[in-house]
Amino acid sequence: MTHPEATHHVDGLVGGQFDSDLTERGRHQAGAIAEALAARLPADATVTVSSSDLLRTRRTAEAVAERWGTDVVLDPRLREKSYGEAGGRPQAWLDDRFIPPPAEGERMRHHEGVAGAETKWDLAVRVYAAAEAVFASPAEHHVVVTHGMAATYLLAAWIEMPLEAAGRVSFRLTSGGITTLHRDDYFHNHSIRELNNVEHLHR
Repeated sequence: MTHPEATHHVDGLVGGQFDSDLTERGRHQAGAIAEALAARLPADATVTVSSSDLLRTRRTAEAVAERWGTDVVLDPRLREKSYGEAGGRPQAWLDDRFIPPPAEGERMRHHEGVAGAETKWDLAVRVYAAAEAVFASPAEHHVVVTHGMAATYLLAAWIEMPLEAAGRVSFRLTSGGITTLHRDDYFHNHSIRELNNVEHLHR
């Protein structure tokens, strides 16, 4: 899942690795996420919760973990893409300096023009490494709390898309959305059963 509403959203600031907190609405949404997950899983399910270590994801993960009486495994590799010196600045500041990736050619290693910013390749490499650890977990159910762009690469890793082929992949993932992945123990397929479900945010 992606974290719900955070302060940088309402303040019009660049998120990335800027360590914003959940808003009051976001904290309420985190509770709704926990309840939505509880409705999907058996009451006696074995659940492991992993999260980016940024505050907005950590608070969301804690609300989920509390529902099952478990701890949160913090993994900085699940952080959002770093926007370098743009992090925490007004979005307009980044927009004025941002260099979009080319339509053709090298997209993963393209630098977007902001000092200290990660490339998509940098982000994907660390998220793929985090995904490998998550997918190897023996837990019956594994909840991962991360960020929008990072979540795209988690899904790309899940379907075993090669890193070199991930230059155009983009899943539409909004704040507080739940995506459900399933591993078939007969055919050994990996499926995306639901993508960015946000019904729980509107109840």
